[in-house]
Amino acid sequence: MAAIAESIEPLLEPKTFEEVELLVQRLYQPGSLHQIAQIQQTLQNIQRSTEGWALADALLRSNDANVRFFGALTFTIKINTDWLSLGDNSPKLLETLLSWLLRLVSVNERPLVVRKLCSALVAHFFQPTAQWTRCIRHIICSFYTDTVISENDIDNLPPSTNLMQHLNASQVMAALFFATTVVEEAGKLGFETIQTHQYHEKTAASIDDIVTILSCVLDNAMITDTVLTNEGIKCCQSWIMYAQRAWFKKDQYLSRFKCLTPYIIEYFGLTETTDTSREFLIDVLNNFPSYLVPSDYEHIARALNSPLCNSFVHNLHDGEFDVDSVSFSRLLLAFGDATVQDLVQKTDNSDYASILSLLEGLLKCKGYAVVDDEICAQALEFWITFAEYLTDSLFASGDDRPIWINSALQLLMRIVEASWKKSMLPPPDITSSWDHDTRTGFKAFRADVEDLLQSSYTLLGLDLFERFVQFALQALCDGAWYHLEATLFCLNALADSVAEENIADQNLVQIFSSSFFSQITDGGAFVPIQCQQTAVTMVNRYTAFFERHIDYLPQVLNFLFTRLQTSDMANHSSKAILALCYSCRKALTPELHAFLYQYERLLSQDLVDIITKERVIGAIAAIVQAVTPAENMLAPLDRILLFVQVDVQNCLRLLNSGLVEEAQSIGLAALKCLVSIGKAMRIPDEVPIDLRSSPSTPTIWNEDSGLAIQSRIAQCYETVFSSLQSDGDIVETTCQILRTGYTETTPGPFVFSPLKTADLVVNSGLSTARLGHILDTAGLMLSRNRTEYSNHFKPAASKCFEHSIHLVAAIEYDPAIDPEVASSCIELVGKMIPRYLDIIFAPQFQSLLPSFFIFSMRCLVSPEILPKRSSASFWTSFVQIEEQSTEIQSMVDGATQFYGPDLARALMRGIGGEAARSDLDSLSEPLKKLVYKQSRAKQWLRDALASDDFPSQVVSDVDKRIWLQKVVK
Repeated sequence: MAAIAESIEPLLEPKTFEEVELLVQRLYQPGSLHQIAQIQQTLQNIQRSTEGWALADALLRSNDANVRFFGALTFTIKINTDWLSLGDNSPKLLETLLSWLLRLVSVNERPLVVRKLCSALVAHFFQPTAQWTRCIRHIICSFYTDTVISENDIDNLPPSTNLMQHLNASQVMAALFFATTVVEEAGKLGFETIQTHQYHEKTAASIDDIVTILSCVLDNAMITDTVLTNEGIKCCQSWIMYAQRAWFKKDQYLSRFKCLTPYIIEYFGLTETTDTSREFLIDVLNNFPSYLVPSDYEHIARALNSPLCNSFVHNLHDGEFDVDSVSFSRLLLAFGDATVQDLVQKTDNSDYASILSLLEGLLKCKGYAVVDDEICAQALEFWITFAEYLTDSLFASGDDRPIWINSALQLLMRIVEASWKKSMLPPPDITSSWDHDTRTGFKAFRADVEDLLQSSYTLLGLDLFERFVQFALQALCDGAWYHLEATLFCLNALADSVAEENIADQNLVQIFSSSFFSQITDGGAFVPIQCQQTAVTMVNRYTAFFERHIDYLPQVLNFLFTRLQTSDMANHSSKAILALCYSCRKALTPELHAFLYQYERLLSQDLVDIITKERVIGAIAAIVQAVTPAENMLAPLDRILLFVQVDVQNCLRLLNSGLVEEAQSIGLAALKCLVSIGKAMRIPDEVPIDLRSSPSTPTIWNEDSGLAIQSRIAQCYETVFSSLQSDGDIVETTCQILRTGYTETTPGPFVFSPLKTADLVVNSGLSTARLGHILDTAGLMLSRNRTEYSNHFKPAASKCFEHSIHLVAAIEYDPAIDPEVASSCIELVGKMIPRYLDIIFAPQFQSLLPSFFIFSMRCLVSPEILPKRSSASFWTSFVQIEEQSTEIQSMVDGATQFYGPDLARALMRGIGGEAARSDLDSLSEPLKKLVYKQSRAKQWLRDALASDDFPSQVVSDVDKRIWLQKVVK
């Protein structure tokens, strides 16, 4: 295929007006992007030149509308970029622009050109030195006299109302163009500065004039030009929305516009003006409802009940979501949001009653929510607001129920039922074509349905719950699976609402004692997967019911274990099994061997993923925890650990075969199972805590058999960690295993010796992934020690401290090499204050300690955020240490006195300008403690302020002295 190369002539700089005009014409003709860019650049250079003013005037004389448009654009650009070059000629420029406006309007210039010329006039109006105030009146008077008169003479002419009678449609349209543009530009300005305040005051000077114009335009007895009327409505909308922000505290300004609203409401009923008047009403109702007066709302209510509006509703019900019908629904919803109180209370108002009926109908349109029916989601938001208002009103009324409450509750029940029907899932042949946004939108709609149900339950109570139970039973009887799924979804949404009400159990019994589980199980492929998932979710949401009715546990657990064999159901089912076993652990202890058998069978079928494994094994462990006496836990726990050990051995085998990724996956699965077992073996919250217990309290876990179990657990995680510590997930999960025992107050299988955590720290290095997480785990272990001081923790604290100092040396005492490790090391040492100070100042660490203190100073002045903040926290704790033994306190005071000057210099460097503003709060904490606790702090800070490394050269000695006096009082 022959290559076609486009040849582009070099663009010559135009020398004459004709050449410029030709270039402008070429700009609006088809051409290559490169050529158009060249033309634009050339024309912009001309516009910015000193000849730009004359060029703009000349271009407006062209016979080509595109060229005239460019001329008006050039005026706008010159005003905005080169205003100061005019000097005292700005009044002359205004006269020129107005002259062109009169001339172009008189020859029926295209609206595009007139609008652009109005933009140039608006740019002139908003220049700081422009002397032009009554701009709209000035334009009207100039049109009336057909000549540009002085602004000083406009008050000598008749009132604007009289002048408007003599203007033609083109002149009025131009005035509207200008009025709309000027207020839109004013709205883009801020409202905070004196300069912008002056602009808003200038704009306010034209309020009477714009109201006069709009009154004449919107009075359909005077003007029947619908194009002009629509432009007037748009102009009015712009002014009112601007007024909301600019004059929201000046009712004398806002009230001027309120006489215009009845006109616009009337235009809503006319086909030619429906669109603009509708958009006006939507905008005002959504953003400025207080602007409308009661008579306006009644007027709108009557308009919404017109035959035209009813036709829109019929279209929506039939599934015809055309632009007009959808826009009408937006207006209807905006009106509903703004008048929800009146809609609820004014039951005797037929218009309001009809509007409620229309709003109810928006939930009954054909098509699936969000996908086909784009209105129902917005309609649902209104009905949530409706329900919330009913709740507030009912509680506020106390014992005196409002007379309208019964009819409102009946309506709310119908709304809930309509929402239930809309929440039904489409069949797979429809959902398979949905994209991500569609699925997200439908999910959000269902979340709103949940909100409506929860709000409605407060008002409707168990009647609502009972109704959905009957819907579920009917759907089961009919085999209507999608109806059943939607009903179960609604019942799940109400789970929290009935959680504490045993009376709901009678209704739940009707479901769970029916053929509910068997029909879903026997239905097989005929039961949609979503219905199965929602049924399993229902079990999870109502675990409290099964705690009270343990006789249902066998059938529900059989149902859940059957669902585990389906990949689409495993996640939901394992989650429900875990929740049930946690809640009903005591009742399930007789079935422990059956659970172990089921789990072993599940593993043999190779159908289980990591999440399912960890959940089910955690569920079994929860039952094991409930076994009494404690000696009887050992055998089932031993059997559980065998499953984990098999995974550990497989991990090593795969690793030895060079299959690293596979080894990481199965090793991580083993560790996650241990985490799940550890969490399940914790003492439940409802079990009383023995405050007299300690790690040395005799239990099965202090004896050889219990310690053997604990040793096997440790061997599992240590084996995987030592082989795969370069994997971040492996490291983090290993830490989670250790952390499961930190919250326990009595011995247990996962309450390891503190040395186990210390060993993990010591066996890690800079090559270990997520090393910071290991150090944080050690810090958590030390801070969770609930005894004031314990020899049980002392060896571990010593090992952690020593290794932290070695790690600091490994990064060459430079926090920038590894900010996370630097931060975690300092935090770990900080956690040892004040409980382990004798370790920090132990003789074997005396040679290492100075390096650590110097390193912490480096962190304070480092640009790295984490080390800086950790070091600030460390010194905040260190400088306020007190009430220690004489020996320890003496060493602490000695260190503070020795490093105090360095600390002061480091803090002053940060506060003096080196630190980011966001770091000042953290740096101020050690400064406050230093000043409060150390008598020599003032001298240290004075020396730091005077030192050569103080970062700011702007701060004078006087300012430094004043600051120091304020800090050190």
